[in-house]
Amino acid sequence: MTSASSDGPGRPVVLGVDADGTGRMTAAWAADEADRRGLSLRLVHAVPPMFREFRPFDEGRYHKALRERADRELDRTAVFARERHPELAVTTFVAEEVPAPALCRESRHAALVVLGSRRLSRAAEALSTYSVAVPVSARAHCPVVVVRDPEHTTQDPPYVVVGVDGSAASTAAVDFAVDLAAERRAALRVVSVWQRQPVVHLDESAAEQALRRMLFETTAGRREPHPDLSMTHELVRGHPVEELARASEHALAVVVGRRGGGGFTGMRLGSVPHGLLHRAHCPVVIVPHG
Repeated sequence: MTSASSDGPGRPVVLGVDADGTGRMTAAWAADEADRRGLSLRLVHAVPPMFREFRPFDEGRYHKALRERADRELDRTAVFARERHPELAVTTFVAEEVPAPALCRESRHAALVVLGSRRLSRAAEALSTYSVAVPVSARAHCPVVVVRDPEHTTQDPPYVVVGVDGSAASTAAVDFAVDLAAERRAALRVVSVWQRQPVVHLDESAAEQALRRMLFETTAGRREPHPDLSMTHELVRGHPVEELARASEHALAVVVGRRGGGGFTGMRLGSVPHGLLHRAHCPVVIVPHG
């Protein structure tokens, strides 16, 4: 097993490796993205310290077994990634820590953090020590990709969806989505969802005009580095999670900004990204502002 620092001239793509078996779909996404970007792939597995995994009579043996299982899964995933991309630089690392904090620490020096989805219920997300996708997405220092379902590569033309609402967080999401679509030679669907509030007096025509203006202002100048990128602007009515999930049905990925302002797990993550982790039909990319 190889251990290496994630500092360096090119920040790695970090893949969180599950001891129960990281899905091939998730590992393939991470390896492909690292190869596409010319970055290394860093495989990280967290083994909780013994005091968190207390066993009355066999603490040492139990912890040793966890480390051995981690090494096996890291090695298996590394072999898979190298077979898929023989020139890809792959390193592995075992952190003596609870998974979510370990991966958040890795995110400080990563280009991306890639995770699989255990499809936990919302209650399990809040209560389980091993809940990873939501807490990492809420606190990571770099974009987080949760591979819940596969990319829809058979769609012609392929496309990436990005949700915008005029916030700084959605501007950061657009920046990421433009690059993601361009590197895949895919179209970009820029979607804003108008969720009408129960306001008595509302000039709907003026509101719609303002939202359409916001759509174009948010993406202004973004195509200049990628003149061949096809971009559409869509304003739809409905609930943001439901409409973005519907748009993701045949997408390569759906990208949203993280704008939660406090609290823990899903509260800090924001309601739309949190909802998409349960409802999207493709990988979900959550981009932090700044």
